[in-house]
Amino acid sequence: MDRYAEKFFTYLEIEKNYSPHTLLNYKIDLQEFLEILQNPDPLKIEYIHLRKYLAQMRQRSLKPRTLARKLSSIRSFFKFLHREGLIKSNPAVLLLTPRLDKKLPKFLSEKEIVHLIESPSLESVAGKRDRAILELLYSSGLRVSELVGLNVDSLDAISNLVKVMGKGKKERLVPAGDKAIEALREYMHSRASQQRALFLNKNGRRLSDRGVRNIINKHILKTSIRMNVSPHVIRHSFATHLLNRGADLRSVQELLGHVNLSTTQIYTHISTERLKHVYDKAHPHA
Repeated sequence: MDRYAEKFFTYLEIEKNYSPHTLLNYKIDLQEFLEILQNPDPLKIEYIHLRKYLAQMRQRSLKPRTLARKLSSIRSFFKFLHREGLIKSNPAVLLLTPRLDKKLPKFLSEKEIVHLIESPSLESVAGKRDRAILELLYSSGLRVSELVGLNVDSLDAISNLVKVMGKGKKERLVPAGDKAIEALREYMHSRASQQRALFLNKNGRRLSDRGVRNIINKHILKTSIRMNVSPHVIRHSFATHLLNRGADLRSVQELLGHVNLSTTQIYTHISTERLKHVYDKAHPHA
């Protein structure tokens, strides 16, 4: 089994450019699958074995999204074995993914975003760093992993562009607004470190994903916002506000770094809900 799994994960990492987080989930899912089936030869697994696995997963009352991810891992593994000619037919082709409810992303209003961004004090280096982080998250719609991966040379302050390493190790350039660039300049001028990383923690090392989440939580407490705000909520707010102000879907797709337009289309539902609200509130016969 080890040699098949090793080839599979090498393929996901090198050819598919999957992130370490995704690879870890796939490894956990595949190991669990084989343990449930008592570690059979993967080349001899048939559809009936997959049905047995699926039945056990359903007994655990897993959330549909969790089950869908596990099935995706298994499906990808057998697709790889079939592609490599190691099995004659793919037994996972007939596996049905549970139907997922599309949850509308949470987002902040423009007023709430302004309150959050302006909450850090600019009298300390940490405050200037926090302001720069919040400005850049909202100005460019970055993922938190993209933000913490930025280096000093990722920023082109003359052209107002930021070079980002996105999902699948795909590089892209995203614009940054004047306020974000100004906040970044203030932060850069105030910090003494010559570290390559752009955003540093109190120990002078690269800031982590968790560190950014803690910073946001700290400043949320200073505002009147009654919502659990993550870096992704700020990203959702970025996309929603752009669409509400007339940006086209394709441009927002490029800015967010989405491979498929369908991923970006969920934000149109938010805009539609807003239009309905405005209509119901304003139209005499609504």
